[in-house]
Parts: sequence; C-alpha cells; structure tokens
Amino acid sequence: MSGKVMGLLKRIHTRLRLNSIQNVITLSFTSVMLLAMLIVSISLYHLFSDSAERNAVTSTQQIIDQVSLNLNSYVAEMMEISDIIRSSLTSDNFDKDELSDILNVTAKIRKDIVTMVVYSQKGDVIISNPIGVYNKNFEVTTQDWFIELLNNPANYIFLSPHVQRFFENSHPWVVSLCRGVTYYENEEPIVLVTMVDMNFSTIEQMCNNVSLGKRGYIYIIDEYGNMVYHPQQQMIYAGLKTENAIDALTREPGSYFDDHTGEKRIMTVKDVGHSGWKIVGISYVDELVANRKYFNGFILLITLFAIAFEILASFFISAKISRPIKLLETQMKRLETGDFDISVEVKGEGEVKQLSKAFNIMVARIKMLMEQIITEQEEKRKSELKALQAQINPHFLYNTLDSIIWMNENENYEGVSVMVAALARLFRISLSRGNEIISIGDELEHVKSYLTIQKVRYGDKFDYSIDVDSTLLSRKTLKLILQPIIENAIHHGVSPLNEKGIIKISVSSESDKILFQVSDNGYGITPEILSELLVQESTSYHGSGSSGVGLKNVNERIKLCYGEEYGLEILSEVDVGTTVNIRIPYNGL
Repeated sequence: MSGKVMGLLKRIHTRLRLNSIQNVITLSFTSVMLLAMLIVSISLYHLFSDSAERNAVTSTQQIIDQVSLNLNSYVAEMMEISDIIRSSLTSDNFDKDELSDILNVTAKIRKDIVTMVVYSQKGDVIISNPIGVYNKNFEVTTQDWFIELLNNPANYIFLSPHVQRFFENSHPWVVSLCRGVTYYENEEPIVLVTMVDMNFSTIEQMCNNVSLGKRGYIYIIDEYGNMVYHPQQQMIYAGLKTENAIDALTREPGSYFDDHTGEKRIMTVKDVGHSGWKIVGISYVDELVANRKYFNGFILLITLFAIAFEILASFFISAKISRPIKLLETQMKRLETGDFDISVEVKGEGEVKQLSKAFNIMVARIKMLMEQIITEQEEKRKSELKALQAQINPHFLYNTLDSIIWMNENENYEGVSVMVAALARLFRISLSRGNEIISIGDELEHVKSYLTIQKVRYGDKFDYSIDVDSTLLSRKTLKLILQPIIENAIHHGVSPLNEKGIIKISVSSESDKILFQVSDNGYGITPEILSELLVQESTSYHGSGSSGVGLKNVNERIKLCYGEEYGLEILSEVDVGTTVNIRIPYNGL
C-alpha cells in the first residue's frame, strides 16, 4: 500500500513540473476562489437557516390554523344541533312528534351523527334517534356528566372519545356534547339532559389528512391534559409513547421549539372553540427545513464545480485522451458480465479510434455467434423431438403385419379387418398432418388403436379400461404422450405376469390441470430404476414399441411445451403395480 502511495505522489510531482507557472496560477486562483466561496457559503448558510426556520414555523401555524378552523366548525355544528333540540324542548308548543321529525331530518343530513338522546331527571329516555334496543347495563344517572348537568343545567360538557354505549349491538367510537335544558311545567322547573354523539372518525380524518412532514403529526388534548386524539393512541395507552401534554396545556396559542424526544421540534398550540380542547401540532425542524440542506448542497456544489473547473481546465488534454478509454473500459466490464447489447461511440484520435472500432466489431461478432449457437441448439432439439415422434419401431410393425398375415392364412378376415383399421388409425393420428397438438379425443383414439393391436398379439394376457370425463375430449394435448406409458405398462408390467394383467387409463380435471393416469397391476419398479427413469433413459426400462419414445422424452416434451410445473410423476411399488400421472394445463396450447 505504501508503495502505491509513493508512486502516486511521484506521478503528481512529475505532472506538476511539466508546466510549473500554469500550476502555480491554477493553485493560487483556486485558493482565492475557495476562500471567497467559503465566506459566501457560510454567510448564506446562516441567513437561509434562519429564514427556513421562520418559514417552517409560519407554514406549521397555517396548517394548524386550518385544522383548528375545521374543528371549530365541527364543534359549532354540534352546538347548533344541540341548540335545535333545546329550542324545541323549551318551546311553549313543544310537540314530541315534531321533535322526532326534526331529529330524523337532522340525522339524514348529517351522516356523522351517531346518537341524539333526551334524558329525564330520572335517566329515562324521552326521545332518541335512532330508535333501537337500549343497553340495559348503561346507567346514565351514575355518570358524572349527567349529575353535573342536573345540578348546573346551564353548562355544557364535551366528552372525550369513548365507545357509544346507549344502544346494544352498536359500539362506534364517538365524541359527545351533553347539555342541560330547563323548562317549566305548571310553573315547576324541570331539568332535562341532551346528548349528541358524533362519529369520531370525522375528527380522525381531519387530523390524518394533515401533512407536517414525514414524521410530523397532530394530537388533541382536553382541558385536563387527557388525550382526545393521537395517531398512535394505542401506544400512548400502552405507555410506549409519551407526549409533553402538560406543557402544551399551559401554553398560550402559538408556536414553540421543543426537544421532548431529544430532537428539535416545532410545537404549535391552538384552542378549539367551546370544547376546551387544544390542538397540538408536532413537526420536526430537520424535515421542514429540508430545503436548507438542498440550498447548502447547491452552494457547495457550485463552489466545488468552480474549483474543479479550474483544475480540469489545466488537464483538459489528458482528460480528452482518457475519457474514451474509460468509456471503453466500462463497456468491457459490461461485456464481462454477459451484456452483449453494448457499443462504444467512436471518439478520439489514432489508436483510440481504431481500438473502439475493433471492440464494436468484436462485440457484434460474439453476439452473432451466441445467437447462432442458441438458434442451432433450439433447431437441433426440435428436430430430435420430431424425429422421435415420427419413429415407427420396425419390430412392432413387423409383429403387427405378421399377425395380420397369420389371421389371413387362418381365414380370420374379420380380425384382419380390425387389425388393418386399427393400424391405419394409428398411423393417421401419429402423423396428424405434422401437428404436434391434437385433441384428447384423438389421443385416446390412438391409444385404443394401439391397444386393439396389442390385444390381438397378447390375447387374454391383459384387459384394459378407459375412463374419461367427456367434457375433456375436445381439450388439446401434446400428441403421443400416452402410448409410451402404455407400452411400458404392457412390456414391463402385465406381460411377465402369470395372471391376467389390468391396465387402467383415466382422464380427469385437477384444479387448473388435466390429469392423465395409467396404472397397471404388474410387478412394479424397484426404487433404484424408478429414480433414474425421468433423469436419464434407463437401459433396463424404456419404451420399445411403435413410437420408441421413452418416458424421459415424453417428460421433456411436456416440460418444453407447457413449462416445468407439468410432466410425468411415476408411483410404483414392487409386486403391487405402477401408476404414471401425466399433468398438462387445462387451458393448453
């Protein structure tokens, strides 16, 4: 490391000696510019910092003023609703039905009204809206606010947010305005108590829609310092978060700097009308004066740019030469990661220009060769698959024709007809005009033709059954996926048995897949061979019939056509039998 540092110092020293006067002028001018820009930057920093904080305080006050205005309006509306009820109750022509109509209209207009109730001195409900099943466990006469209003009916009380308990099966979070009403009956004063419950979500929305920076927020306290609203109310109740509510309670409306959490914050306090509540806005200075950082960064950037410009000007020639070389180096690193969609803009003179051209030619050649290899591999794979699909095993064809000749010689013309027809259908569906995708009905027809031929050869050696959901017959599938499985079931499953073999073929839907299932009661497959079947072509267990397409090839064809989640699943138990499950998508190609 020390050797590298010394080498760097030597190179700088050598470079400086090439033009000492120019370097002295550059360094002197840079020093003067640096000192001047430093003085200007410091002055602007202090000036802008003070201005930014004042603007932050003003902005916060305006936001809190708007929230206060909204809440004052909200509280005033609650008072107006309460006044309407009081006016109706103290009217000389008080009519209970008329008041009920007024409450109904008010409730329809104001969807945020949860409950409006008028209580007697004994706590009985004189009238309410809505009308519902009263909560029998709610004793209004024991409530402090009820007792207070009976004693001082001219007062009004705002209750902090609480769960509405007046009706059963309805427990929204509400704020309540409770007021006493005195009217005279036979010259005797009678005190009633009115209560208007408003949905607390309205207040939450007013406060949540306020933006005081990413971390800023608003909370509301009542006249005793109790928390009316806080965006993290649960954490407050759990003691995981605290607020300087007592300090805010004693403050006059205005903005103050606060460091309750250890950070410099702006605490803005505002009264909320008749409610006795206080809105407290908390904003973090570092967020609200974020522009100060950008401004300071901008000044610093300008300073550094001016200094860098003077330095770079003296080394313009070396930069001009090194720039295209660095660009070429960057593109070479991209090429190293496997990105071949690159090219170097030919710039510079002489060797640099020629090197850029040679690099572009090399990249284009590599890209072309890569694409050619990929294309050749894909074509080779497709050709192999088509060749495998098109193969007709000579041994199977020979045995089939030999069986036809034998039946003909024995004058079994009906059997000859059946065999020839089955063989024709087998060829027709195998070719299918070069199409790789056929209907499930055609695939099963191909299997039936194949089994018809094999039944003639093997006689009563095995029986088979085909169970298919008729709604799936028109669905499409990759062709020749069942025959190799059935081949293996015959040759390696039921053929060696001393008893009659059973081959069961079924086609059904399974969620978003189609399931082909081929099972036999043969000898089964040992775990050693089973583990190799879909990994490599097993030499001891593979298709040897008319198609010559092994299990591995069928599995690869399905995965290549439909995706990795589809293919073969082989379940086998020695001396019990084998089941092969083939899955393809329900909505295939």
